[in-house]
Amino acid sequence: MNENQVNPNNLLDATDCLEAIGVFRGWKNFLFVIMILSLLLTQTCFWLVSTGYIEIGEEAKSGPDKIVIDAGENPDEDEFPQINDLVSRRAAEPTEPNDMAAALSSIEAESPEQGSPLFGMTFEQLSGLLRFVNAVLILVAVLYCLTILFSLKISLLGRLGGINHICRAFFLSMLMLIFLLPWQTVFGRLVVGAMYTPGELLVWHGCKADLDFSGFGTILYYLRFSGYWLLIFLLLFLSQLRSSRWARAILRRLEII
Repeated sequence: MNENQVNPNNLLDATDCLEAIGVFRGWKNFLFVIMILSLLLTQTCFWLVSTGYIEIGEEAKSGPDKIVIDAGENPDEDEFPQINDLVSRRAAEPTEPNDMAAALSSIEAESPEQGSPLFGMTFEQLSGLLRFVNAVLILVAVLYCLTILFSLKISLLGRLGGINHICRAFFLSMLMLIFLLPWQTVFGRLVVGAMYTPGELLVWHGCKADLDFSGFGTILYYLRFSGYWLLIFLLLFLSQLRSSRWARAILRRLEII
């Protein structure tokens, strides 16, 4: 019996594994596109509020969802001490009519660059859009990690090669998912995820506008909403890049065979 003869069952198993890889690869690319679009939408929402193109109404500023959504529980008076100190100082200051008129005129003179509402969109509408995008992000990110995990298992069972690339892609996707999830809604300010709620954005923007962030405060503000987002984007891109190298490695091995 020829020992070099290829077992037909092995060829059949390899063909089945390749067909499954094709299915998972197509879904992985589709989920990647959805995640990219969702991440771009979340960053767009942040910049629309930060640059003033979306006006924050008084209902949103004084609504109960402002801090409840952010903290995940009923806030106490020590949850945001800087805002409470600001409110106390303003309540203690005398409000002369002339002083009030001068303050209003100075505020209008200092903020001529505030943009008009974009297409008439309100902050309440943007909050609904942000909640929907957050839900899509969580579901798609979990499915993306599971798709790469199943691709890893199929590569191991079918001995298709490229294990180094697909393993790296899986761990990068897991890191992306861990850093993405909004852990602050569960653990408070102890652990913070890249995803943010409308209430959290409202609190941070209120601190930036009312407390006049400067120096480290401004850096922290943009790192929270843009720097953290950039980290998630890079992890997702590197995971997709590694999975693409894994697919090319499989094709190269099949050409050699």
